[in-house]
Amino acid sequence: MISSASHWLRLVTNGGYVGPVLVEQSLRELLVRGAESGTLGPGSKLPTERDLVEQLSAPRSAVRRALDTLEHEGLITRHVGRGTFLTEAATRKVDGAPADTSPAEIMQVRLLLEPQVATLAARVATQADLDRITDCLDAGGACEDFEGFEAWDARLHRAIAQATHNGLLMNMFDVLNTARALPVWGTLKRRTSSPERRSCYHREHTAIVEALRDRDPDGAGHAMRAHLQNVSDNLLGRH
Repeated sequence: MISSASHWLRLVTNGGYVGPVLVEQSLRELLVRGAESGTLGPGSKLPTERDLVEQLSAPRSAVRRALDTLEHEGLITRHVGRGTFLTEAATRKVDGAPADTSPAEIMQVRLLLEPQVATLAARVATQADLDRITDCLDAGGACEDFEGFEAWDARLHRAIAQATHNGLLMNMFDVLNTARALPVWGTLKRRTSSPERRSCYHREHTAIVEALRDRDPDGAGHAMRAHLQNVSDNLLGRH
C-alpha cells in the first residue's frame, strides 16, 4: 500500500519548517525514502503543489523551482490536469559511499573528478544549463549563513555536473555527494567555515562559472582544480 502524501512529508520534515533553500533537498529525500521502502515506484503520483507548499511551509515559488529541477533531471514528469509522477530513473538505487570515508578521501576523489567535469561542461552545456548554474552562483553569493551557502554550494557543483548530460557520470557524482552528506564532512566544513572563507569560495566559484560561460574548457578545469585545492588545504589544515 502506498502511504499518503501527508505521511511521507511528515517523514521528511518531521512536521517542522523547511526553508526555501532546503525544499529541493526535502523533495529528494521524499523520493529516496519512498523508493527504498517500495511505497513509491515508477508512475507513483506525488503530492500536489498546493500540498507541498502547505506541508513544507515553503513559498510556492520555491516548490515550483524544486519541481522544475527534478523534472529537468528526469526524476519526475508533470502533466497538466493529471499531476506529478515519479519516473523509473528516480527509483534506481545509487549505492552510497562507505560510512568510514574520510574528508581526505573525499577531496582526493573530488580533485580527480570535478576538474574533468567542468572541462566537459564547458564544451557541451546548453544555455539553460549555464543559466541554472549562474542562478546557483548568485544565490550562494547572497547567503550570509553557513547552511545557506553550503546548500547552494552543493547545488552549484551538481548543476555543473548535470551540464555534462552524461548519466553515468551523474551516477558517479551522486555517489560522491553521499560522502559529502556524512557527519564527519559536515562537522569539519562547519568548523573551518568563516565569512571570509565563504567570500573567497564565492570568488572561486565565479571564476569557474565565467570560464564555463566563455566556453573555455581548459580555464574551467583549471579554475575548478584551484578551487578544490584551496578547499582541501583549508579543510585538512595544510595552511
